[in-house]
Amino acid sequence: MSPSLSTLSRGAVSALTAGALFGALLLPVPAAAAAEPWNPDSAYTSTDNGDGTYRVPLMNADVPDVSVERIPASENDEGRDIYYMISTTMHLSPGAPVMKSYDLVNWEIVNYVFNRADIGDDFSLRNGQTSYGQGQWASSIRYHDGTWYVAFNTNNLGGSYLYTTDDIDDGVWERTKLPGSYHDPSLFFDVDGTPYIFYGSGSTSAVRLSADFTQVLQTYNQIIRPADYPGAPVGGLFEGAQVTYIDGKYYIVIITWPSGQGRQVVLFRSDHLLGRYATEDGSNPYEAKGVLNSNGFAQGSLVPIEDESGALNYWGMFFRDTFPTGRIPALIPATWGEDGWPVFGNNGSVPVNGSFAKPIELSPAEETLERQKSIVTSDDFDNDAPHRAYMDEMWDIPSSPEYDDTLLGVDLIQNGGFENGTTGWFANDTATLSASTDAATGAGSIAVTGRQTTGSGPAQDLSGKIQAGITYDVTAKVKYTDTASPATKQFFVTARYGSGTFTNLATVTAQRGQWATITGSFTVPASQNVDAVRLFVETPWTQNPQSAPATHLMDFQVDDVTLTGRPITRENPHPDEIAPTDSRLDIQWQWNHAPDNRYWSLTDRDGWLRLTNGKTVTGDFRHVKLADDDQVTWLEETRNTLSQRTFAPSQSVETKFDISAMKDGDVAGLAAYARNFSYVAVKRVDGVNTIGVVNRTTPFTATIDHAAIESFVPGTTAALGDATEVHLKADLDFANPTGQLWTTFLYSLDGVTWTQLGNRVGPQSLDGALTHFMGHRVGLFTYATEEAGGWVDVDHFLLSDVRSAQNLPLDTTALDAAIAHADELDAADYPADAWSAMERTLDKAVAARAGTLGTQNQIDAPERALSLELARLGVLVDEAPKLDVTLVASTRCLAGSVLVSATVRNDEDAPVSVEIVTPYGTKKIASLAPGKASSYAFTSRQAVIPAGEVRVTATSGEISTDLTESFTARSCTS
Repeated sequence: MSPSLSTLSRGAVSALTAGALFGALLLPVPAAAAAEPWNPDSAYTSTDNGDGTYRVPLMNADVPDVSVERIPASENDEGRDIYYMISTTMHLSPGAPVMKSYDLVNWEIVNYVFNRADIGDDFSLRNGQTSYGQGQWASSIRYHDGTWYVAFNTNNLGGSYLYTTDDIDDGVWERTKLPGSYHDPSLFFDVDGTPYIFYGSGSTSAVRLSADFTQVLQTYNQIIRPADYPGAPVGGLFEGAQVTYIDGKYYIVIITWPSGQGRQVVLFRSDHLLGRYATEDGSNPYEAKGVLNSNGFAQGSLVPIEDESGALNYWGMFFRDTFPTGRIPALIPATWGEDGWPVFGNNGSVPVNGSFAKPIELSPAEETLERQKSIVTSDDFDNDAPHRAYMDEMWDIPSSPEYDDTLLGVDLIQNGGFENGTTGWFANDTATLSASTDAATGAGSIAVTGRQTTGSGPAQDLSGKIQAGITYDVTAKVKYTDTASPATKQFFVTARYGSGTFTNLATVTAQRGQWATITGSFTVPASQNVDAVRLFVETPWTQNPQSAPATHLMDFQVDDVTLTGRPITRENPHPDEIAPTDSRLDIQWQWNHAPDNRYWSLTDRDGWLRLTNGKTVTGDFRHVKLADDDQVTWLEETRNTLSQRTFAPSQSVETKFDISAMKDGDVAGLAAYARNFSYVAVKRVDGVNTIGVVNRTTPFTATIDHAAIESFVPGTTAALGDATEVHLKADLDFANPTGQLWTTFLYSLDGVTWTQLGNRVGPQSLDGALTHFMGHRVGLFTYATEEAGGWVDVDHFLLSDVRSAQNLPLDTTALDAAIAHADELDAADYPADAWSAMERTLDKAVAARAGTLGTQNQIDAPERALSLELARLGVLVDEAPKLDVTLVASTRCLAGSVLVSATVRNDEDAPVSVEIVTPYGTKKIASLAPGKASSYAFTSRQAVIPAGEVRVTATSGEISTDLTESFTARSCTS
């Protein structure tokens, strides 16, 4: 054992097992018993069985919309095939995680394509805007001519983007705006290098792009249409196309969901990439076949795997909806028939949690390392994560817009009460406007008659008054009286920008004969051209209103029109909000939207994560994806919530908060969340800290009572008195019953004695509106309801797959084995930096083992960290000792024949025996003295010889070294 290792060695740990450290908490171990051999379990997100097989689905965590690319051994520096996979993370930041694997079963996150997808309001939870259920979707990853490409679509950030890098593990990504918005884009380079994007929902189309990807050179609409395949299972969902070229044919994988059936994979193939656009007669050359209909495994990629003969076999990487854990990928074997179609799984069956043989064999040390890699992690917030290029991402903040304040807070409508007849008003489209004394208020209104279109109505020119980026409140009163018209009718206040952009601003459904009030608010997009703007009142558009004029073109009256711009309270991006920091989180962490870097830190207090409330929650945020713009809860409004994926079927999370700097109205805690959520939190009210549990379940309503939703569940609270630190624990159960998440929350003031807060809460499940179309996350959060400036410090985040409710004794077997194994290693056998990393982790593990243990989390977290470092050392151990012996091979001519000479030199301190082997003979040297050299010439008895090799085996005691030296072809004919 190295002298620098902790003084609490394996022996000291064994001695502790007989003492009071365990009490009733630990699994009893005899004091003199040796630790079990080190054989660590697979990581929480690995389904590697450790015996050459694995289970599906992989990872048991949310990794949806997968796209996989292989870089063969001949094209990388590692000399073996490497696989990279990318998936969807929507509103999370950093986003578009790049995962890496050597065996397609065990994966780790090595990079992110972006730190922030955008610095605008939507991706930054700013000014009431959100990206829930939007953001980055369905990426495609490709490697072509030494460059890595990632393409993805955004539902609310300006369409589709392409990112490129020459270093996928830690490179800087360059962003290019693609010339369109492509649903589920699949980037494909044809055999001649031409780039295409295949895309679509309901059918599959393609575009051919310019070499710089900024222009569409040609569009190919509906290359594949479900209607062309009446006998195939192509109904319902039809998207997620991914293109692969195999043995002269193009294969396109598409997910479908026929009525009354489950999600499944349909495979299309053709000799022509562009289908009917490439055939002389315009016929459709794509064949279709349903290739997988088993337990919902569907969308994903075909993945090439090289066999022993060098041939490529293509398996499937298809994900499965497994909420509330998420959408989880599975590596599914394929057997390809002579007809060129695959059969997946066990003759088409893929059982959930079924096992298959791993397709790629690694060395035992490599297998152990891969099984320790994980897409979730425990963390002690020591700010020791490696620096990565995406952390340095820079953005240019646009200049703040300039507004005319004189046009804000005042009514912009001229003669909106029509007290001056029709002054200031004109007809939109074709209609007759006249003054009327039938008023809602005051003495006058305006009557609209002779309407020829549904857009015919009173209009006012607001050019020069309306300002982009401003929020306006609009009202208008309407009435219609024609007895031939419907009993109720919808009316709109609509804006027309320029000559062709129309936006409905507010609406009401009026009853015939009664005044109805249209009221609403709207924000003019910052990018909207407002040089020419008019406001008008209309009825809903229909293609042929003249067919029923009493229904669509009735006369109506308007009164009391107002339009008022709200004073500017807009928050603009701040340079410090997006500037890189010295705080480096482990790569498994992601923020809830792009973070505000002013309000989190790993450097303000060593060994702690600080989360500061930079502002108060407002309740003004909306789920803009939904038709009713449902209100967002306070927890969802919390931008700097730091989270990781959950993993099934059982998960426990433990953390420790310093709550001494909280302010009145602050709420801070640990959440298991999506749109429905549960959390344990500390609330400070009138100087008093109380802990309790919040639980939000379906159904959801558009309008909510924020305080009521996030009030504590009765029977789950406890007063914390003057405690300044509190330990929190969340135990997540995804298996009882399947398809639901139930969580049990506990707290402790010392980390040893724990109190459960009420019963388990739930059920949490998928939000059917898909506002959070991802698996539940576990997150650390704080928000303020009264004043900004308070903070909490978080000491650690400890994971386990053992929950308190399982009532299992604490078990240190694996931790003891890891510590014992570390004690047996010799620093001289390993690279210094890797050894130092292991030493630091070992010190923490030994310290944890020496303390009083209160949960399995406190055991498993240091064991998993140490086992990972030990596994890394396992593949870095130096080769067996080599003798300091050198070999020189040469040729020369003698009497018309070629001689091959070998010179062996011994630079060891002891004699060595030598055996020299050439194509022309063998020579053994029983003892070559230290510092001496010996040469021997072998006659070929030939005038001309080809190139060849001289091989030497040198031996000293138990150490043997093999050397090989080449010689060139030689001719002695002249």
